[in-house]
Formats: sequence, structure tokens, C-alpha cells
Amino acid sequence: MNEQPNLFRRIVTGHDADGKAIIIPNLPPMTTQLIGGPGGPTFFEVWHTAETPALITAQPGAPDEDRLVLAPPGNGTRIRVIEFPPEGEEIRKLTGADALAKFKSMGNESASTSQAGAPHPLMHRTQTVDYGIVLEGEITMVLDRGETTLKAGDVIIQNGTNHAWANRSGKLCRMAFVLIDGRFSQEIAPTKK
Repeated sequence: MNEQPNLFRRIVTGHDADGKAIIIPNLPPMTTQLIGGPGGPTFFEVWHTAETPALITAQPGAPDEDRLVLAPPGNGTRIRVIEFPPEGEEIRKLTGADALAKFKSMGNESASTSQAGAPHPLMHRTQTVDYGIVLEGEITMVLDRGETTLKAGDVIIQNGTNHAWANRSGKLCRMAFVLIDGRFSQEIAPTKK
């Protein structure tokens, strides 16, 4: 776990015994994990739901995961904040095996699509719709064919596409992501090899 201080708070609401809205006290802290050692991104796992529609209870407890899980639960959602440090040479030199190991540490090695000639060594694809909001800094989203740079305030809707994130700005980039479990249509489903 990374001991870096959280620079934002997670506030969770619920209901008291009279059905009145309250802030839930004393929840365990968010799971925070640095991926790949110094120079890698830090993940702050804020919350997830395990079903749709989400079950709304009077006194929600913190989600029951004690480790980083890349995708949301089946039929669920996940919100996380990721701090991307400036990308260094160590990222650009990653091999396919290195990339696979990084995604394995996030609980989803099958997400890695790294291969020789890929536009970025950390290309990956998940069966999710992701809403990404740049909170601070800037970052480049790299796709199979093209890329775009997002700045603070920009929102990306990532629809199960093969992609990677590259922070070429020289400064920290902080993004919030809402991940929604999905399924690929027949026309874009990965082919089995």
C-alpha cells in the first residue's frame, strides 16, 4: 500500500433509525495501491456496487474488497481515482510480460493487450463503459488508431475500447473514473484464439 496522503475525502450518506439522511461515520479507509513501484500510478478505490439496480440500504458499509480489482463487479459499478505521475522511460521500455504482470497485480491480467508494435506498452481492454473525468493536470488517451489529450475538466466516455493512458505533461494527473459492467456486442467481441 502506498502511504501517500489522500488529497480528497470520501463522504458516504445513509439514513438514521428515523429515515432521516445522515453522513455515515467511521467507515474504513479507501484501499490505496501504488502499481508497479515508484513512477507508477496510484489507485484510490472509492466505492463499488455489486448489482444493478444498486441496493440502497439505510447504513451502507464500505465495500468488502481489500485489494485492487480492475473491473467492477458483474452487473455493478466502481468509482476510483487514479493519480498518474509523468510517464518515464521505464514505462516506454515495458515488455509484454511486464505489462501482463502489472495487470495481474490489478486482478485482471486478461485485460492486457500489449504486443510488439502496439502504440503503448500498457494497452488494455475491459468489458466496461468507463466515464473518466480529469480533475487535475492532463493526460493522453492512446487508442489503436489515434490519441487525444485531455485536460482538467474534460470527460471521456470509454466504450470497451483498447486503450492506454500516457502522462506526457511532466506533472501529476488526477482522474476520477466510474466503471460500469458491460458486455461486448457480437460485432466487437474479442475473437478466441
